[in-house]
Amino acid sequence: MGVVPDPLRVSLSTSSVYPGSTASGFEAAARLGYDGVEVMVGIDDVSADITAIKALSSFHEMPVVSVHAPCLLVTQRVWGTDPWGKLHRSAEMAHEVGASVVVVHPPFRWQRDYAKGFVEGIADLEAEHGITYAVENMYPWRTGKREFQAYAPGWDPIEQDYAHVTLDLSHSSTAGGDPLAMADALGDRLAHVHIADGSGSAKDEHMIPGRGSQPCEEFLAAVAGSGYDGEIVVEINTRKAKDQSEREADLLEALAFTRLHASV
Repeated sequence: MGVVPDPLRVSLSTSSVYPGSTASGFEAAARLGYDGVEVMVGIDDVSADITAIKALSSFHEMPVVSVHAPCLLVTQRVWGTDPWGKLHRSAEMAHEVGASVVVVHPPFRWQRDYAKGFVEGIADLEAEHGITYAVENMYPWRTGKREFQAYAPGWDPIEQDYAHVTLDLSHSSTAGGDPLAMADALGDRLAHVHIADGSGSAKDEHMIPGRGSQPCEEFLAAVAGSGYDGEIVVEINTRKAKDQSEREADLLEALAFTRLHASV
């Protein structure tokens, strides 16, 4: 008889409780039955405080599986203004809290010096820190019929020589991509998953998996059956929830869907 693999862990990104706090993300993950937490380092001061994150992880008995580096427009001054400094600090946090992955977005196009050496710089960081930097798939920015390439060297990590990639299904929806084909093309380079959904609009929606048009069910089954041993992180938008109970229902629905379809 063959060995049945352990079920894949399903963790919660702290961004999924926004505008709630990082602390409330840990609390929700623990109470609702998630396996771990991805810390989105953002404008919440606690999210950038390594001591505070270690305390939250210990108090809630929730492992931190990954650290999302501060790569958004709104986090340009978190951990200073040097983008490489942010990635070094992200590795420091990951080592301190026991996470194995740093999630990072490609540079914005106007960050020319950063973008110029980004692919090689990521490889150097992995060698220096002994940790996985998983570069995330993004998407073109669209307004009406106009399309703007906001990321350099590009929004599609498949086209670059990254050793490790994060595949986000909300972003693949916005880009008009097929996450099944992307996962197949990445092969062993697929190191991290952000599970969400989208309707294919120009907006990055981060819908609850199963509510949009992405093949979330098929994707999770394919990943689970491929021998993938990375993390699956629920990263959804619950800002429209009218109250706490509705937000928790959304988080539970996302967890149940992912667990069901990520089981072999």
